[in-house]
Amino acid sequence: MPDSSESRYIRLEVINGKNLRISSKRISAGIYVSIDVDSKRCWKSAISVLSSDESVAWGDTVTLSSYALPALSVEIRASYEADRMLGILSFPPVCDFHPSLTLQTAIVLACDDQDGALFDSLVDCEIARDTDAGHARFFEYVTSENVSHLNAAVEHFQLVLDQCPVSHPDHATALTNLAWARLKGYIQNDLQDIDATTSLFREALALRPQRHPDHPLSLYNLTEALTWRHNKKHTAADIREAAQLYHELLPLCPEGTYLRSIAAGANSVNYVIGGCNNLPIDASDEGIHLRRVVLELCPLGHQLRPIALDNLAQSVEVRFDQHGSIDDLDTSIQLGREAVSLCPEGHSDCDCYLNNLAFSLVSRFNHQGKLNDLDEAISLHEEALRLRPVGHESRDNSLDNLGGALITRFNKRGDIDDITRAISLRCEALTLRPPGHPRRDTTLSNLALALKTRYDKLDVSEDLNEAIDLYRESLRLKRLDHPERHVTLSNLSAALCSHFTHTQKNEDVEEAITICQESLVALSSLHPARYFSYMRLQNAYLSRYEILHDPADLSLAIENSRLASRHPTQGFPRRIIRAYNWAVTVEQHGHESALEAYSTFFELLDAHLATRSSATSRREAAASFHYARTLPVDAASCAIRCNNLRHAVELVEQGRGQQWSLASRLRTPVEDLESANPNQAHNYLELSKLVSNAAQSSATITDRAAADRAATEYRRLTMQWEAAVAEIRNLRAFSRFLLPPLYEDLQAAARQGPVIILIASQYSCNAIIFPTLGDPHHVPLSSVTLADLKTLKDSFTRAIRHASRMNPTELRTDLIVLSRIIWDEIMLPIVNVLEHVLKLKRRSRIWLCPTAAFTSIPLHAANPFQTKADRSGKEPCLEDLYICSYTPTLSALIRSRQLMKKRVPPSFVAIGQGQPGGGKGKALLAVDSELMLVHKLVPATANRTTISGDAATRAGALEALQGNTWVHLACHGKQDPAQPYDSHFVMKDEHLTLLDIMERNVPHAEFAFLSACHTAVGDEETPDEVIHLAAGLQFSGFKSVVGTLWEVDDAVAKHVVKAFYKNMFEDLKDDGAMDCTKAAWALNRATQAVKTQVPLEQRMVFIHIGV
Repeated sequence: MPDSSESRYIRLEVINGKNLRISSKRISAGIYVSIDVDSKRCWKSAISVLSSDESVAWGDTVTLSSYALPALSVEIRASYEADRMLGILSFPPVCDFHPSLTLQTAIVLACDDQDGALFDSLVDCEIARDTDAGHARFFEYVTSENVSHLNAAVEHFQLVLDQCPVSHPDHATALTNLAWARLKGYIQNDLQDIDATTSLFREALALRPQRHPDHPLSLYNLTEALTWRHNKKHTAADIREAAQLYHELLPLCPEGTYLRSIAAGANSVNYVIGGCNNLPIDASDEGIHLRRVVLELCPLGHQLRPIALDNLAQSVEVRFDQHGSIDDLDTSIQLGREAVSLCPEGHSDCDCYLNNLAFSLVSRFNHQGKLNDLDEAISLHEEALRLRPVGHESRDNSLDNLGGALITRFNKRGDIDDITRAISLRCEALTLRPPGHPRRDTTLSNLALALKTRYDKLDVSEDLNEAIDLYRESLRLKRLDHPERHVTLSNLSAALCSHFTHTQKNEDVEEAITICQESLVALSSLHPARYFSYMRLQNAYLSRYEILHDPADLSLAIENSRLASRHPTQGFPRRIIRAYNWAVTVEQHGHESALEAYSTFFELLDAHLATRSSATSRREAAASFHYARTLPVDAASCAIRCNNLRHAVELVEQGRGQQWSLASRLRTPVEDLESANPNQAHNYLELSKLVSNAAQSSATITDRAAADRAATEYRRLTMQWEAAVAEIRNLRAFSRFLLPPLYEDLQAAARQGPVIILIASQYSCNAIIFPTLGDPHHVPLSSVTLADLKTLKDSFTRAIRHASRMNPTELRTDLIVLSRIIWDEIMLPIVNVLEHVLKLKRRSRIWLCPTAAFTSIPLHAANPFQTKADRSGKEPCLEDLYICSYTPTLSALIRSRQLMKKRVPPSFVAIGQGQPGGGKGKALLAVDSELMLVHKLVPATANRTTISGDAATRAGALEALQGNTWVHLACHGKQDPAQPYDSHFVMKDEHLTLLDIMERNVPHAEFAFLSACHTAVGDEETPDEVIHLAAGLQFSGFKSVVGTLWEVDDAVAKHVVKAFYKNMFEDLKDDGAMDCTKAAWALNRATQAVKTQVPLEQRMVFIHIGV
């Protein structure tokens, strides 16, 4: 029988929703979909919990008559109740954050009516209308901050509450709606009665006991009220109760839910933990219980766990003192040990934890008499004292505690050294140099310096006053021609400057400036100590500026920063620090010398690093200024803010490429110089060879005297080399020889396609598109912050780790979400400029040059993972649009292109080590088959060879790298983030390190495929330098390199390898030349071709670097 229209039905499946952000920022209990069937009935999906990524999955279906319903009204709604809903809350757009809904429809021939129970009658009741009106007014208040809207919302919600007595099923909901509106008003300082608001939340929670579906959300609501009241009133009881509530709440919040992500965040539970940690030590049972609760809120890995452990340890230690239970003392020591173990070197509170653990061990020694406890306690006190140098605010405490522990050991063992040292620790040094002592003036000055330093830390005015008196007495004892008088003058100036800051008495700062100028008069123009006088003057003028706000003082402060940082006879480290402080000061105060400060810092750091003979020592020297590692990107950000994009490009290149530029300066191509002046070119090349040899030989010296002699010789040769460079710069065409390149020089990097520099600064995140011709284009990444990028990096790390444990066929949801973020927040604005401004054709090549936090993010993997609006297919991802490559620096890309001029007949070697030996990693079973595959795919004209097994040694691999133009490496790779030059490929005997590779100069090398793990991951201490294995191969001469960002699964990597080489050589004719510039295109094609065979993380792991 033919179908009739009356027997046809439409089955709708509600699949999921995304971008479901509540405009009021109030957390909902869940999200549901409502479909108006007719004027009397509507269908509702189940209420589903919102995920941390603001999405919801449903899977609910409804069957409707196609005849009766030519059109449907579908709406996404939020519910603040998981149990019983009151009112309707739709989703207006929030700052261009638009919700989306995925539905699936099907025509069916029969209706089973299984979902009929989900239909509700449309009821228009007064309570619901008032609730909806309250929500509407509340949303208006949140968006406009107009108090009249808040008052209207409160009035509506109060009206609802009045209609819902205690026995009413919606009473808790009415309480909560009113409380939330009042809390928001309190937060915005538009309402003051937080106590009544808190009581409303507390009453609602009482009506929603454990196992009630809305119990978790009610717990959270009450914690919000308590923490805000604590934030404004500092009531200890609130923070204590909030901790108890969070202790109950967090186990009820599943991982991945939106409520969990908010409750576990910095402004929620971490705020409460911090507040509890600041409470005084309480040894009562209630106080110790609170400390245990706080500790349970700080699981392993939590940043606040050490201080929570220490606070609990101190509490039970005090209870031991009161009650004498050894169990408490043992518990205190156990907790203290864990706190110390969680503190890495340099942790700011490590000295406190060491001191407290030592104190507990002394107590246990006194209680049980175990000498091991006492010896350990003294050792810990010694370590704590080491971490509290002169001037540390708690050094006096460590001196006293160590002295006390030594007295205790003296009482037990009778060792006179212990008591002697204890006395010396607790005595004043000044008593050893009474009046008339020839160096009393020095001791007075040193003690004054210690007191001044303690004042700087503790702000005790008596210390400062005493320090000034001691400095003045020291000066009275010094002759006017005393060689160290200028030191005391300078230090007294600093003390008076601090006194001015404290008292704001103008005579203090006037005297500080006068005596500092007096110290300068006593010094010759090139005396190294003038640096300190400039520094003191800078501090004095800046202090006066910060109080009086006279622009002339700021100018004088900057001028003295300039003089100090450029003082030629002072060492580089101090001058670098002063230049860094100059840059920080001008950023804080908006002075016009900001770009000059940044440039000065880079010039000084470059000069300082150039004095180091080896790559390793240069990196160590740079890492010592770890606090300044953001300056390259901060400088670029500053130039962007000054609308000087060209200078931004120059600064970021100068600041972030120092390790590579210093290492490569001895290998700079000199063909043009040889044509212009052969003698100078020959002299330069010979000196470069001597300097390079001296650097390599000095790296292996361990004897101290021999090392000193080698350093002297290296310095002598370097001076000759610098003189030769200066002569070359006197030639008209070579005035910029080996100087930081200008924009016009750097533009050669974009000869084959635009380069995108991504700048991640604390001040702003930006991209600069560097076109083949013309001015650069600025792309502000205004929706991304440095903190966002760090979070994104960490999320990728977790997602990759999780994906490695998944079945290859499982959907990589986390990676898809993260790739979408990269697309939406970072790459889409850049693509828009490439497409619509530069008119760049699709499938053109682009180069990515990431900085700072961008270096740890797989930018090439940006993908919207979205269907086109017309459902004609998927929206293109970045690698659909363009052929992406990376470059560590612009200069590296330029250098590779220059070396392409020197081409020789190709030779190809495949190096594989699948059986590295004991302790060097697991066997890679697919390596041999991968080598055979590569051998088969590479043209026979390439003079193919293979090295594997016992032949794949460090020496064998180095020889192969130097003797071949094309290389394929299949083995374990290990990036060492702490010592990047120790990063290595695992060979049969010894590691083939990055330093080994860098020391080889292979100018004719062309291409390397690194089928190994972590070959393109950078350095922790100097992240902008991009020091990794792939960059090392490029530096040594390989123009085009395929590397990896994380661990490679050798079992699936061979699919990528096969597809890559097929694309690389498929069009190669018998007499055709192998072209390494096709590598990026071949990799792009390969990763597209293996989508069904290789999981997402193993496709995006491969990147191309170079030409």
